[in-house]
Amino acid sequence: MNKRTSTAFAVSLATALALGAAGCSGTNSADGRGRNPALAHQGAAIGGTPKRGGTLTVLSNQDFDHLDPARNWVMNTMDFGTRLLYRTLVTYQAAPGTKGGRLVPDLATDLGTSSNGAKTWTFHLKKGVRYEDGTPVTAQDIKYNVERSFSPDLPGGSDYAARYLAGADGYKGPADGKHLDSIKTPDDRTLVFELRKPFAEFPNATVMPTFAPVPQKRDTGPRYDNRPFSSGPYKIASYERGTRLVLVRNPHWDPRTDAVRKAYPDRLVVVMGLKPNQIDDRMIADQGADASAVPWYALRPESAAKVLSNAEARRRLLAESMNCTDMVQMDTGRAPFDNVTVRQAVQYALDKDAILTASGGPAFNDPSTAYMPAALFGGRQPDTLKIPATGAPAKARRLLKEAGKPDGFATEITVSSGDKGRAEAIQESLAKVGIKVTINTVDPSAFYATIGDTKNRTPLVYTGWCPDYASGSTFLPFVFDGRYIKEKGNTGNHSLFRDRPTMRRMDEIAAMTDARRANEAWQRLDGEILAKAPAVPVLVRRWPLVVGGNIAGAYGQTSYGGQLDYATVGLKDPSKSQS
Repeated sequence: MNKRTSTAFAVSLATALALGAAGCSGTNSADGRGRNPALAHQGAAIGGTPKRGGTLTVLSNQDFDHLDPARNWVMNTMDFGTRLLYRTLVTYQAAPGTKGGRLVPDLATDLGTSSNGAKTWTFHLKKGVRYEDGTPVTAQDIKYNVERSFSPDLPGGSDYAARYLAGADGYKGPADGKHLDSIKTPDDRTLVFELRKPFAEFPNATVMPTFAPVPQKRDTGPRYDNRPFSSGPYKIASYERGTRLVLVRNPHWDPRTDAVRKAYPDRLVVVMGLKPNQIDDRMIADQGADASAVPWYALRPESAAKVLSNAEARRRLLAESMNCTDMVQMDTGRAPFDNVTVRQAVQYALDKDAILTASGGPAFNDPSTAYMPAALFGGRQPDTLKIPATGAPAKARRLLKEAGKPDGFATEITVSSGDKGRAEAIQESLAKVGIKVTINTVDPSAFYATIGDTKNRTPLVYTGWCPDYASGSTFLPFVFDGRYIKEKGNTGNHSLFRDRPTMRRMDEIAAMTDARRANEAWQRLDGEILAKAPAVPVLVRRWPLVVGGNIAGAYGQTSYGGQLDYATVGLKDPSKSQS
C-alpha cells in the first residue's frame, strides 16, 4: 500500500474508535490510562461466561511456527501451547487487562524459593498432575525439556536457560546422554536450578514453554513438533500440517490442580491455509458455524473499515496492545550496514507515518521512538533523536554522502507476507534517498526460520520484539547482545549487533540489585543503543480481533501480545457449534 492512499481511511479509523495514538502508553486515549471508551470490551471479556461443551473453531492463514515447547517462542503460539497443550512451572493469571500480567503457580506449588543470593531457585511440583496417558508429570521431565532446548536440531526456543544456568556453555542437549548438573531433581516433585549469576526475575522466565515437561521416552526430536505429549487440558487428536489441527479433551487433566485453565469447549479445530481477507470477511459476516469461531491472526488494516462501519461487528472487536516494538533491523556485520553512518541515514530516511498508515493508521498503531515499548518507560517512550514521523530525507542524504554513498545503494528486505504493505512503505521512503530495496516475502510459519539463518538472510529484516515480562532485561539483551547470536535459529538479535561497550553495560545492569536503579539504567541504555542505530524502531501495534457472535469469555491477553487468551474462551451456546 502506498503511503498516502489510506490517509483519509486512517483518520476515519482514529475518529471512529477514538483511539488516538494507541500504543502501550495510552497517553492520548480518552481516559489517559490506555483504555479507549469506544472499545467496549477493552480490559473486559466478550460474551459473559462460556458454557461447557461444543467445538471452538480457529480460522488461520498459517500453520504454527512450533508446538514443541523447546522451540515455541512466538507470542501467539506460546499462548496456544501453554494454555491448551502443556503446562509450565509458572504462568500468567487468566484475566483481562493488567491483571493478566500477574504471575501465578502452574505446575509448581508457588513461585519458587531463592537462596544463595538469587543464584539458586527451588520449585516443588503439585500432586496429581498427569499426562494424557495418565502417567504423572515429574521433575525429571521438566529438566529433560530444558536440556533438549539446547539441542542444535531444535532451534528457535527461549534461551533463558542458556543465559543463566551454570555450566551451560557449550552444552548441546541430552541426545548423547549428557545432562546439566545445574538442574537437580532430588525427587520426582523437586527441581533445583543453579544459576551462574544472580537472577531475581527467574520465576518470570519459568513461564516460557522451555519449562514445560517432556517425558524422555516420548521425545521424537524434530518430529515432536507434530505431536507434543499433553500435560494440559487438551491433547492432539489429529494434525495435518498446514491444513488442520484437532484438539480433544485430555481425560487425565485435573482442574483441581489448575486454577488458570477453564477448558470450556469439548474440541478445538484449527483450520489453516485460509486467505487473510477470507478470514476477515467470514468473521465480520458471522454466519452459521463461523459464529462459533475466532481468528488466529489480527484483522488486516484493509478490513478495519468494514468493522468500524458495522455496529454489530464492532461489538465483537478486541484490540489490546501487543506491547511489542516493530523494527527494521540491519545486518551490522555486512557492508554497507557495518557503517554506523549508513545505519543512521536509514533512521532518518524512514517515513514512520507512511508505515503506520499502511498498518491501518493511528487507530491500531503508535509510532515508536525507542526500542523498548512504552510500558517499560513508565507509560511513554522518550524521543531522544527527535526525527520527524515523516522522516528527514535531506538529513539522510547528507549522512549517505558522509558515508561515501552519495548515490545510495541497492539492498533487500525480508518480511512476513502479512507485512508486505509495511515493506512497500519502507521501500518507498528509502527510495527517496537513493536506497533501492527489493522485498522478499515469506510465509509466516517459515519467517523466523528464514531470518534466523544468519548466513543466508537478507541485509534488512522487518520484525519485532515483545518483552517476556515488564523488565528491560527481557528486551535489550535479547535484541542486542551479540554473545547469543546463532548461525541458525537466531532469535532476537537480527541486526547481528556485536558491540562490546553495550554488552559490558548489560552485564553491569543485570548485576544491580536495586530494581528501580536497574530500570532507569535499561531506559538510558535504550537511547545509547539507538544512537548506534543497529535497528530502527517503527511502531507498536494493537492486536485487533473480531470474534464470532457465539463466543464467550474472550479477551486479549496482554502478556501474550494481545492475542486471545485460550485459557478462558468458549461458547455461549455449545449446541450451535459444529459437531
